[in-house]
Amino acid sequence: MKSNDVVTAVSLVPTANGVASAPRMGGWARRAGWIVTLSAVGLAVGGYVFLNDEQKAPIRYKTARVERGTVISTVTATGTVNPGVSVQVSSQVPGTILSLQADFNSVVKAGAVLARIDPTPFEKRRDQVAANLEIAKANVAKARSDVAQRKRELERGQVLLQQQFISQNEVDVVRTAYEGAVALVEVAEAQVKQAEAFLDAAELDLKYTVIRSPVDGIVIARNVEGGQTVTAGFQTPTLFLIALDLTQMQVDTNVSESDIGGIVEGKEAAFSVDAYPGEQFKGRVRQVRNAPISVQNVVTYNVVVGVDNRDLRLKPGMTANVSIIVARKEQVLKVPNAALRFTPPRTERTGSQGSGSGGDRATPGSNGALPVAAGGVSSVSAKTVWEISPSGDPEAVPIQSGISDGTATEVVSGELKEGDAVIVGIELSKTGRDPHALPPGFGSGQRRPSSRDRGL
Repeated sequence: MKSNDVVTAVSLVPTANGVASAPRMGGWARRAGWIVTLSAVGLAVGGYVFLNDEQKAPIRYKTARVERGTVISTVTATGTVNPGVSVQVSSQVPGTILSLQADFNSVVKAGAVLARIDPTPFEKRRDQVAANLEIAKANVAKARSDVAQRKRELERGQVLLQQQFISQNEVDVVRTAYEGAVALVEVAEAQVKQAEAFLDAAELDLKYTVIRSPVDGIVIARNVEGGQTVTAGFQTPTLFLIALDLTQMQVDTNVSESDIGGIVEGKEAAFSVDAYPGEQFKGRVRQVRNAPISVQNVVTYNVVVGVDNRDLRLKPGMTANVSIIVARKEQVLKVPNAALRFTPPRTERTGSQGSGSGGDRATPGSNGALPVAAGGVSSVSAKTVWEISPSGDPEAVPIQSGISDGTATEVVSGELKEGDAVIVGIELSKTGRDPHALPPGFGSGQRRPSSRDRGL
């Protein structure tokens, strides 16, 4: 052995078969390496998540002030402008229109001629009935003459019977003939009355060939032309439509059954028509009709709104968008409706409420019953709005809400006061992305639990 040789001492480990071998050195080293690697990756991911979660942008809320003002609750509907009273003029007899004496927008008086039907057939029928009447009268004269003859025969027979020239049977035969002649006179007289009635009917039909206006008014519709044949049957056609007075109009609206409870006669109403954009017409509810109108299982009721139309600007048939004032409150505390619809994220809420309904903490009143408005419709309900607490988290505030105008709602009672700021929404970032969303490629883009949720 040379002096520079290095001798390494290796201890032999006995084995089962008696052969000594060296121990394995790489198994536990590899396991330790994997453990160190996985620990490093876990720490890196945890650190990234922790830092990203802790450095996220805070939620910024949109707020609005609680104010005092007027709240007007309305019911909207669509209706049609119609004359207050309109009369349909029809023909009572069939025939051909011979001439027209009225047209659209014609101002007519009661009894004025509107149209004429060809009277020739009715004149001929009248002449025929008049001839039948003359025949009936002649029959009456003939029957009376026969009665006179039978009466003379009866008187002569009675004289002969007293002188015993004829028998009693012959006298009875003559008496029977006399009584029959008297009955024939009565039949002839009845036929005369019947013929007179037929003549009156024929004269009336001839009179109906002249169509006259039954009222004073203005013709707003004419549905017939000269030379047209009209038929007076089971469904008589309408020839003219006459409005009695266009200075007093009405709007016929259909109001849903869910809104009809607060509408009564005398309520104020406003409506607009497309002909005059931006202009409001005033009126009042004149009638709430009880007859239901059902279309595809939707039940509505006809509400008639009366309106003054002295300037004749409103025309029949115009479509009106009607708003009927159901309730009005002056100088009441009100909140935006957006505040009533807002519900913050569950993790951002403070207090014991989790649903935002406010039903557990709201108190209806001293007697436990909700106030009832006119018409029997409950006007108060429990709601919840949210304010920003001193810690910056949303805080629930229960209130009792009243009527609403679609934009703001009356606050009947609660802890709100004028000038308080209520939350109406959440402001988004300039990019439009949710600040709680994960970066692209991490998860499904849903919001990760914040640090306040850890351990829950």
